[in-house]
Amino acid sequence: MILSTTPTIQGREVERYMGLVFGDAVLGVNVVKDLFGSVRDFIGGRSGTYERELGAARDAAMQGLVAQAQELGADAVVGIDLDYEVLGANGGMLMVSASGTAVALKGGAAASPWSPSAG
Repeated sequence: MILSTTPTIQGREVERYMGLVFGDAVLGVNVVKDLFGSVRDFIGGRSGTYERELGAARDAAMQGLVAQAQELGADAVVGIDLDYEVLGANGGMLMVSASGTAVALKGGAAASPWSPSAG
């Protein structure tokens, strides 16, 4: 599966547009992580805990997008957009949404370098 934020795949021609695909992930951030994140925010620096949570949510959203595209028989997803939102009364939930257009390419797909762990 080829994945791209651009509307086209360089050197490849779209044979058929198969429809929109989506992947969503909503993760709760627990009280202990909030406490350590708040301390880090107070003293400055990067919050590794939040960065890991954000990466996990992004990977889950992309996995959902790829799964939908595979169900349609797509070779690629183009025009991928990632949106991030904080939800809940106290901002205790993180939502990541991935969307794009599933397409069939002339000649099929080539291997994609993307994997959930690579981001």
